[in-house]
Amino acid sequence: MFTSRKPGPDDAWEGIVEDKSRGMLDGANMYHFVKVRCADGQSMKVRVDRGLWKSIVVGDRIVKEPGSGPAKA
Repeated sequence: MFTSRKPGPDDAWEGIVEDKSRGMLDGANMYHFVKVRCADGQSMKVRVDRGLWKSIVVGDRIVKEPGSGPAKA
């Protein structure tokens, strides 16, 4: 089994995209991920929707505010 990397509704962070990846972790659905480096130096891998994944490139800044999904800044 895999660990969910979907951001919670109350999470808040912002950072720079370091890497993009995707995979069929359950064998049936395609999941899109980005590795984000936050301002405090912490790195995390988060799940994003396909539209955002296709619109960003390495080096872009993304923001996650409480009550909304990650978005390109």
